[in-house]
Amino acid sequence: MNKTQFLVLGAAASAVILFFFFDLHQVLTLDSIKAKQVSLTEQALANPLRSSAAFFGLYVVVTAVSLPGAGVMTLAAGAVFGFWWALLLVSFASTIGATLAMLAARYLLGDYVQRHFESQLKRINEGIDREGAFYLFSLRLVVVVPFFVINLAMGLTRIRVPTFYLVSQAGMLAGTMVYVNAGTQLADIARPSDIFSVELIVALALLGLLPLLGKKVVDVVRALRVFRGYRKPTSFDRDVIVIGAGSGGLVAALIAATVRARVTLIERSRMGGDCLNTGCVPSKALIRSARLAADINRSTAFGFRRSQPDIDFEAVMERVQRVIREIEPHDSVERYESLGVSVEIGEAMILSPWEVRINGEVLTTRSIIIATGAEPLIPPIDGIEGISYLTSETLWALRERPGRLVVLGGGPIGTEMTQAFARLGSQVTQVERAPRILTREDPEVSELVATSLQQEGVEVLTGFGAREVVSRDGGYALRCVSEDNQTEKLIGFDQLLVAVGRKANVEGYGLEELGVALTDRGTIAVDQHLATNFPNIYAIGDVAGPYQFTHTASHMAWYAAVNALFGTFWKFRVDYSVIPWCTFSSPEVARVGVSETEARQQGLAHEVTRFDVGELDRAIADEEGHGFVKVITKRGSDRILGVTIVADHAGDLISEYILAMKHGLGLKDIMGTIHIYPTLAEMNKFAASEWRKAHKPDWALALAEKYHRFRRGQVGDR
Repeated sequence: MNKTQFLVLGAAASAVILFFFFDLHQVLTLDSIKAKQVSLTEQALANPLRSSAAFFGLYVVVTAVSLPGAGVMTLAAGAVFGFWWALLLVSFASTIGATLAMLAARYLLGDYVQRHFESQLKRINEGIDREGAFYLFSLRLVVVVPFFVINLAMGLTRIRVPTFYLVSQAGMLAGTMVYVNAGTQLADIARPSDIFSVELIVALALLGLLPLLGKKVVDVVRALRVFRGYRKPTSFDRDVIVIGAGSGGLVAALIAATVRARVTLIERSRMGGDCLNTGCVPSKALIRSARLAADINRSTAFGFRRSQPDIDFEAVMERVQRVIREIEPHDSVERYESLGVSVEIGEAMILSPWEVRINGEVLTTRSIIIATGAEPLIPPIDGIEGISYLTSETLWALRERPGRLVVLGGGPIGTEMTQAFARLGSQVTQVERAPRILTREDPEVSELVATSLQQEGVEVLTGFGAREVVSRDGGYALRCVSEDNQTEKLIGFDQLLVAVGRKANVEGYGLEELGVALTDRGTIAVDQHLATNFPNIYAIGDVAGPYQFTHTASHMAWYAAVNALFGTFWKFRVDYSVIPWCTFSSPEVARVGVSETEARQQGLAHEVTRFDVGELDRAIADEEGHGFVKVITKRGSDRILGVTIVADHAGDLISEYILAMKHGLGLKDIMGTIHIYPTLAEMNKFAASEWRKAHKPDWALALAEKYHRFRRGQVGDR
């Protein structure tokens, strides 16, 4: 707290002390005002300006310091100055005082609260930024909420001062009028409860709903504007149509069918989308085969004679397809139709906000959910169109192992495939334009994974951008240039895998013709309820972002489906507060919440706790004693802000932290939970123990030492 803050606090404290020292709280009572009504009125008539100024100043101070008595002063104003002059004085004095109280709270505590409770206040601040005026106006009208509480609470948010002042002036006017009018009849008031009848309180509370009703009217007006030119059907064939049968679309359709809605699910290609056919499932099947090859290569570490894997690459890729076929029934047309979902295979075309054409038939629907996913992004590299490059969608057709493979991209997909193909016998070079791979993680994570790749024979080329595909020696090479344009490399390859990112599938569905808004990233723009600029059209998963994970698409699906079906009554805001992910390299990299780098960038008051996996018994026994657990906690607290695990099975192990963060559990709770020995899961408990060691109560331990010494009868001994 700086000098100015001390002065402000001292002034407020002095006002409070003087208020009670001179027994002003006894003066500002209903009985006292009634007893002095005649003399106060005479003084006001004799010196109207001086009396008004004194009253105005005192009222501002009482309100600014949140002292008791403002209500009684309002009654006195009505009795002494008359209705209109009293209303003018009280309206402005109360608003100025309230604004000063808000500013004092913000100045004294605002920075501290925003810094230490940033995550809790994030949604509140977003709401204040978006609709703070509506919210404050409603609170001001509901007179059962003490005004001084509103003043102090608003000081801890980011509401703008002019907005606070103007809305407070208007919002408090109704209550002020009631009090001032009651003051003109002061002789008839025996107790404060006589001012507000139950009926009046209910009426003002209903008045407080006006801003919310006004917001609803604004939403209706916006909807009418966006729907202009389209004719809404009088009846509908479907409650909801879902376009895209990936993870998000499947879950959304299933939820709709579960609540007995009539739903049609449209898929243009294969049920299960990218995750089943070209993403999560095939990549993890390939990684598992590659891991076996890696284990055979290190057989001596497990006590076996040195051996090398006899890799049948075609058989490995056929196994990948077998895994897909085994999982396919879970996402099949037959299964979903048996669950009440009508499934159509074909190209969907959105004709209007309520019409979708599929296979020559036009279906009407109350709502539409777009879950069309994303596709690999192909960067503008000269000459790339002249070769049959691979992407995460097309590499599964390979049956011949590439001798030399260049992987373009250092993100999760590129890193996973780099390691898998290297373990299966390809000579792999990974090219990343950024200074390191896995740039979303902390630098030490990137370094550890890059070292693991290099130890397995991968050339990790970071800080180089791909410029051109050229012909060389009867084959092809990729020309790469360093970021400073000082160094150039020519990398020969038999296959080029492009894995630099994904772009949303927004073309070919009628979105542009309809006027569905997009973001600057090319994804569909959605609000907090996942609705597009058309309030009955929703978007989820990769096509909307902000996270392109299978599990977030499924998570979003629940909100979109419920809002699409029941949003007339209540809509749910999508919750992104605890989003985990994992890169399935070896070691795996799993994360939830903020990283250490992000915590520093965001200015969070935090602490870092780290446990080395090499100290874990089970990891040593499994020859997997590498990696770490890093936990970011709020400074001075065990509340978890983020966790990064770099270890074998990190994607499974992080679930305990995900649960803890979701339900407000801390490291003390994890430390106090029994974990089976010997398991990898113990690393979570040991990480919590490391935090506890750093926060041990030294004073209590010193006291305990003295106690034990006393019990041993060694009072004077050391």
